[in-house]
Amino acid sequence: MSELKYLELLSKSFPSIAETSTEIVNLQAILNLPKGTEHFLTDVHGEYEAFSHVLRNGSGSIRQKIEDIFQESLTESEKKELATVIYYPDGKYDMALEEQPNMNKWIRTIIYRLLTVCKNVSSKYTRSKVRKAMPKDFEYIMQELLYESREEDNKKDYIESIIDTLIAISYSKQFIVAMSELIRRLTIDHLHLVGDIYDRGPAPHLIMDCLLEYHHVDIQWGNHDMLWIGAGVGNKACIANVIRICCRYNNNDILEEAYGINLLPLATFAMKYYGKDPCRSFRPKEGIDSDLVAQMHKAISIIQFKVEGLFSERNPNLRMKDREILKDIDYEKGTILWQGKEYPLNDSFFPTVDPKNPLELLEEEAELLDRLKDSFMNSEKLQRHLRFLFSHGSLYLCCNSNLLYHACVPLTEEGKLAEVEIEGVKYKGKAYLDKVDTIARQAFFDRVGNEKDKRNRDFLWYLWCGELSPLFGKDVMRTFERYFIDDKSTHEEHKNPYYRYIDKEETCNMILSEFGLNPKISHIINGHVPVKVKKGESPVKANGKLFVIDGGFARAYQKTTGIAGYTLIYNSYGIKLVSHAPFESKEKALKEGADILSSVVVEDKIVQRKRVKDTDIGKKLQGQVNDLKKLLLAYRKGIIQVK
Repeated sequence: MSELKYLELLSKSFPSIAETSTEIVNLQAILNLPKGTEHFLTDVHGEYEAFSHVLRNGSGSIRQKIEDIFQESLTESEKKELATVIYYPDGKYDMALEEQPNMNKWIRTIIYRLLTVCKNVSSKYTRSKVRKAMPKDFEYIMQELLYESREEDNKKDYIESIIDTLIAISYSKQFIVAMSELIRRLTIDHLHLVGDIYDRGPAPHLIMDCLLEYHHVDIQWGNHDMLWIGAGVGNKACIANVIRICCRYNNNDILEEAYGINLLPLATFAMKYYGKDPCRSFRPKEGIDSDLVAQMHKAISIIQFKVEGLFSERNPNLRMKDREILKDIDYEKGTILWQGKEYPLNDSFFPTVDPKNPLELLEEEAELLDRLKDSFMNSEKLQRHLRFLFSHGSLYLCCNSNLLYHACVPLTEEGKLAEVEIEGVKYKGKAYLDKVDTIARQAFFDRVGNEKDKRNRDFLWYLWCGELSPLFGKDVMRTFERYFIDDKSTHEEHKNPYYRYIDKEETCNMILSEFGLNPKISHIINGHVPVKVKKGESPVKANGKLFVIDGGFARAYQKTTGIAGYTLIYNSYGIKLVSHAPFESKEKALKEGADILSSVVVEDKIVQRKRVKDTDIGKKLQGQVNDLKKLLLAYRKGIIQVK
């Protein structure tokens, strides 16, 4: 009976045998198209220019397309020019205006070459999907140019007339921009961003703006993303950490100019208490050295250590007692008792710390934090970006037989799934990650201010740096030790046993099975830990079962990794991992055609080309086909009346 009701509802959308049959034919045809191309990136860490260029050049695939299509018919400089037009059509057009002796000829040549490339990249999609991807202003013109042949005598003058008219009415630049955008959009069908959009780099807000407009994207949260989420819901430990990291990398513009967070009260406080302090351990790592930024850096760091200690005291279940570290300092001697051994501090100037009650905030510090909390919670742009992280993001994702998560699935020393107790209930594996996802959503959307809401907010800080956080993957974060203790043995942070076991196929198979995926055909994709390529590390683990695709988008890591990021590409022919050289600048790309040099690290080709029917979307479409066939049968048997 319930199925009949469903078919009656379905009949409202397809009220006749003809319409039902047409839709079955349409869906069945789509199921046999090649699957769309998925791109996987991770740990972009605010590096907007490099991130933007990788999207524009399709991780090197657009340049390869040009090479495959034109081969010897274009020179290397012509191929480079065409690629640059596709990446930066506005800028390249303006440069051509100044450089080309015959601009109209250049425009015609570029448009015909763009059409050739566009026909190639659109060939794996239905005309309907390509049409929907077209800018509305150019939909009619693009369809005519793409689907009519210039070789036919009857159409040759018609097509050339369209291009001549675009030039005559000074509309060719807009058309070239629109065509280039369409090529880029069709090159990457779906973007997966496997965590850590924020921190270190100068423009995470621009990356978020880009993602807001992107046609098909999902995000798996990283610990740095979760830190900003925590700050956005008013978690004071997260707020202090966010500001500390911005000071550390000289990125206060992100807070002040992009998100409207007022740092003047912090600057005033820092000058009052640390104005004569050299703050040697707190000099900014990037950009211009600044006494004020160093003073703000130290001021917010001490506030962070206090707040984290208070968080630990009120959440003993989180087992974060090591964050009460200000209690372990001998303020007279300038030493600290660390794991039973005394170490000298390289800086013993703590003007805001009461040795008798070191975690207590000064009244000024408490007021400062309240003002910062209001700024974070009332930043319209930040809140809009964080809402997008929830509407398009999650802790993990199962997609087309791939399991995506940022850091790890916590394991025990024996390689088993680690149990975590939350509110008296023990969770592990998939159940734990599902619970964490729920807590994060409740903390963001349910800000009623009760005790449970406070616990949820505190847990966001645990996800940033807690021992069994699936986003952190280490036993502890040694922030204080790195600033104040010179002995590097105190800086050690031990990775979760997960990172020792992921070279084993049986471990990856266990995790894939835990998430309901078939280990024989599935992969794990994560980032978080930069792959030290120049030291011989490989991003491919467990005989191809797992890919760690953090290759160092963040400039701060590129000396360690030796490259500037990875892209994992999954198309109808299989999976390939591409490494990127550092991106120089947009200006150099325009003037010299400089591109990010991308190299294929590993390629896993499949015997039979993947079709839409082999994907998760294909399974849904097949379900629709099955339902429509039942509706068709109901029409023919007279069970449901044709409208």
